[in-house]
Amino acid sequence: MVKGLEDKIVNTIVFVILTFVGMVTLFPLLYVVSMSVTPMSEVLKNGGYIVLPRNITFDAYRQLLLDPSIPRAFLVTVFVTVVGTIINMILTVLMAYPLSRKSLPFRSFILLFIAFTILFSGGLIPLYLTVKATGLLDSIWVLILPGAIGAFYVLIMKSFFEQLPEEIFESARIDGAKELRVLLQIVIPLSVPSLLTISLFYIVGHWNGFFQAIMFITDRELYPIQVIVRNILMRSQNVTENADAPIPTESVQMAAVVIASLPVIVIYPFIQKYFAQGMLIGSIKG
Repeated sequence: MVKGLEDKIVNTIVFVILTFVGMVTLFPLLYVVSMSVTPMSEVLKNGGYIVLPRNITFDAYRQLLLDPSIPRAFLVTVFVTVVGTIINMILTVLMAYPLSRKSLPFRSFILLFIAFTILFSGGLIPLYLTVKATGLLDSIWVLILPGAIGAFYVLIMKSFFEQLPEEIFESARIDGAKELRVLLQIVIPLSVPSLLTISLFYIVGHWNGFFQAIMFITDRELYPIQVIVRNILMRSQNVTENADAPIPTESVQMAAVVIASLPVIVIYPFIQKYFAQGMLIGSIKG
């Protein structure tokens, strides 16, 4: 179909707007990366504001990686993210699938209970007392188990499962398949977009999480990477920039931000195509 003049004008305007939005979005990322590789001499020469440095140094990254707390915190975060996401997805699917079957006894009451937990919470003090009573204080599992199931994600998965053709389930049951086999061999393969989308949410939540570590962990060896980065940023705010220092304080800060953010940025493009599809298909209705 030949595009008319109006279509070309609209496409051009949309292209210009999206280009501008993309540049605005990428500028902070460019600034963070640039500052993380800028030497002290160039920082002083440009008054501390640099977008495209002429000289590049990786001393800030070298200083951070030589700090034993950074690799250790990175491993803690990787463990929490991988194990936590696996537990999250297993429990979320096992809870969402029965709720998607209208024949489940007390289904309405359970859904009401789940919705209630989204709107209301017990507060920090009951949460702390619960964690303490279960013996999770100063344990790496405190970063995983208290949030093992996301109520909102359960509702999304339930809505997605409900949209699968009922004829598939009836055909499987006629062939003698039990519910577990139906879930593993039929439902899950058909739910890959939604599963990957919710997995991404869980991954980002675990990777960026630091509040639970601050609240429930005092052992510094169990701190995740985000807590270490937070401590670096807070400590750097009280440091006066010294012209004789080999590495600018802000370069260390930005290098810490890059190290903490890079894994999620690398993973996202591989599942981006499933992201929008999963959110649209699994959107809550009715």
